[in-house]
Amino acid sequence: MKLKLIYPRWEKLKGQTTFNLPPHGPVVFAASLPDYVDISFTDENVEPIDFDEPCDLVAISMMLSTQVKRGWAIARMFRERGKQVLFGGIATMLHAEETAGHADAVFLGESEGRMEQVLDDWRRGQLKKIYNYMTQQQPPVESVGPARRDLYKRDLYNHKGVQMVDLFHASRGCRFSCYPCAVAYLGGRIFRPRPMDRVIEELATIDNNRLFVVDNSLAQNKEWEKELFREMIPFKKKWISHTIEDDPEILDLAAQAGAWYVYQAVYDTSDYIRERVKRYHDHGIGVEGTILLGLDNQTEDDIKRLIDFLLEIDLDLAEFTVMTPFPHTKGYDDFLRQGRIFDFDWNRYNAGEVVFHPKHMSAERLQELYDYAWASFYAAESQESRMFRLFCNVALREMNEGTYRPRERRLANRSFGRDVKRMA
Repeated sequence: MKLKLIYPRWEKLKGQTTFNLPPHGPVVFAASLPDYVDISFTDENVEPIDFDEPCDLVAISMMLSTQVKRGWAIARMFRERGKQVLFGGIATMLHAEETAGHADAVFLGESEGRMEQVLDDWRRGQLKKIYNYMTQQQPPVESVGPARRDLYKRDLYNHKGVQMVDLFHASRGCRFSCYPCAVAYLGGRIFRPRPMDRVIEELATIDNNRLFVVDNSLAQNKEWEKELFREMIPFKKKWISHTIEDDPEILDLAAQAGAWYVYQAVYDTSDYIRERVKRYHDHGIGVEGTILLGLDNQTEDDIKRLIDFLLEIDLDLAEFTVMTPFPHTKGYDDFLRQGRIFDFDWNRYNAGEVVFHPKHMSAERLQELYDYAWASFYAAESQESRMFRLFCNVALREMNEGTYRPRERRLANRSFGRDVKRMA
């Protein structure tokens, strides 16, 4: 059978550097399909959809709330052409009831070991409206195989001649339950590391020298973290991740394994945060601060003080978001109960637009502070320039190790090698 797999586009936030990473969810899903399925993949963020392409079944994979309305529109156009449409992915799980109204079938949960039944139902003309596996035991994490990265059209994923990172995960689930996060609902509160031999197997299949390790947090289990980094060292890849354990031995191993930069939540102006950033830098690891604005414990003065603090602690990058009450989070439940959500247009649930009434200021003022935060942090040096500096740092390391790929130098500009040494 021929399956058309689609990743819908979404509108990028104004004023921010725009680039597209190869999506992870669709190719992980594709790896769970039986061998007899012939898959054609379209990421609508980098190429248009051919609605007349021959196929037997359409699958739409959605990660973000800002994709759901576009996903529904895509489904409508295929269904008008007589095609049946199956939805899955994180955003489908967050918006399952609404999405079911636009689909022939909705798949909820992890797909490993479960798609044979769905496809058998489809062949017999008995496709169910909802396949809900979220209340059942998760599939064995051992069953997660290498993602189908062969489905990517590689030339479409570069920014100004620089190849974008590949996404990769070494674990599922998260033992933390952060207030604005839906991970506990989506993947469970139990940390589920993949067997290290499966991790090594997948790393060996990834040709790209740069990765984004998309695990919710690497700071889940110290011994596992150490083992992971030791196993990554021989691959000589350079990678980005979420938080790493604040431990000298682990940070040293991460640096040896190729840690490029990390996303580190900056939630206050404490000396701990200041020293945390310094310890990353002491190990040669860059830091992109992730800063959430609009929490109930933040006043306008708190937000301004936090922005000033960010300029003091030598962050390489900063990413500002506004508190967004995504469905199936405690924030959503609280704000809904309190009558504080005033906008349910999922296109605006992009972490850059205020859709609720903050506790200590108006929604309009929070939006102004969000815009002020971006403008203030990048006033002296643009986001794109700071990103280029980070890239120069990693490119110089690759040159020193003999792993740098010179094709990027030709694509970017003739003076690229000089720029790397000047800016790094």
